[in-house]
Amino acid sequence: MHTSRPLEPTPEEFRSLLGTAGDFLVDAVEALPTGRAYDGEDVPQLLADPDLSRPPGEAGRPLTELLDVVERAASKGHIGPSGGHMAYIPGSGVVSAGVADLVADVVNRYTGLADASPGMVALEAHLVRWLADVFGLPASGGGILTTGGSMAALSALVAARHTQLGEDFADGTVYVSDQAHASIAKAARIVGFPARAIRIVPSDADARLDLAALRQMIADDRSDGRRPAVVVGTAGTTNLGVLDPLPEIADLAVEEGLWFHVDAAYGGFFQLTERGRALLTGIERADSIVLDAHKGLFLPFGTGCLLVRDVATLQESHAGDEAHYLQDLAVRDLPSFGDLSPELTRDFRGLRLWLPLHLHGVGAFRDALDEKLDLAQHAYDVLASDPNLEVLARPQLTVLGFHAATDDDTRRIIAEVDAEGRAFLSSTLVDGRYVGRICILNHRTDVSRVDEALDAIRRHAAAAG
Repeated sequence: MHTSRPLEPTPEEFRSLLGTAGDFLVDAVEALPTGRAYDGEDVPQLLADPDLSRPPGEAGRPLTELLDVVERAASKGHIGPSGGHMAYIPGSGVVSAGVADLVADVVNRYTGLADASPGMVALEAHLVRWLADVFGLPASGGGILTTGGSMAALSALVAARHTQLGEDFADGTVYVSDQAHASIAKAARIVGFPARAIRIVPSDADARLDLAALRQMIADDRSDGRRPAVVVGTAGTTNLGVLDPLPEIADLAVEEGLWFHVDAAYGGFFQLTERGRALLTGIERADSIVLDAHKGLFLPFGTGCLLVRDVATLQESHAGDEAHYLQDLAVRDLPSFGDLSPELTRDFRGLRLWLPLHLHGVGAFRDALDEKLDLAQHAYDVLASDPNLEVLARPQLTVLGFHAATDDDTRRIIAEVDAEGRAFLSSTLVDGRYVGRICILNHRTDVSRVDEALDAIRRHAAAAG
């Protein structure tokens, strides 16, 4: 006989919950092709909706009623799953990863310690080892799945600081390009490097890290009594998708005895494609690599990865003191993820990567990435032929920048395209100019949606001209 326990539904109630939620999600995905990619209208009215601030009551409410609130709350702002989302670096979210999260959350195994769920830890550990193989790291390599590039960069710099400088690191230096993502400098500050230790290297005319400038800065710092420790190369800058000269940076890192970190959060997973591997030559020489599967593998937000050349550096820099209350755990020939990052308690995020890769096959992801590279070249060809627009450069990956006659014209074009809602674009500054920016990295973005965005850009550029 089933005893009423509100927090434990009966099998029939559980199936009903899943059915209701499933119908809601199917409807949401089906609406994406005809819906908006951005909606900034009537946000004050949304925020004034009393359901958004209503505290939970003593008694429960029907799921359909609660999902109505969720639908309204999600209706404004950046519609990330939309194929028209081409601003910033999109994160589209394959639905199979959502299924994986549901399974992982209900199965609810703890993966911070190997003995707590050895099978689940093994599943995730072997997946990370496969990623290390994809990037050409040696047998000593490994890593950990993280909540994103920021946490991955933090752990990478902890390992680099520990390995290169030891406990007294105030005189160490970290070199990053002026095009590097802000998360790198932020991670360095959190790790404990003083502001003066974060050395900003100018970029060259192609927006790549300037090697000659880097070499001079290292020499100057050594003369001043500092200890150069880490150099960061970017494999796909957020501004324009540019790749730093990774082989040359790797050579200099060896010559100077530096830790070579590669921020490949945006561009790294193009390694799965033939064109991407050619562009990413040199990444296999990195001491640490940051990847964001919620970018290049189209997974839900909160799925990053840190790979290191020698996983022992993560263990040595992150493992805590012995905890006697864990003394009954068996020792397994598996990593304890709690010893490889700041997180002790962590969700089983490995399943959201493992299940889609096995369900769809790596080839499906490779084909999608190749399609995005093709679409970026197509966008370049179309915009470069427009007399009212200047395209900054042919994209290396899937980001391209454009400029109209003036900054104000460019700003107006982006505002008008975004207001229409079918395409969502963003902007950046390049050499002091306001530049429109398109990033094609959503598994739902196809040629028809790209052409819709390009037509809108050209239409508003003609009106501005």
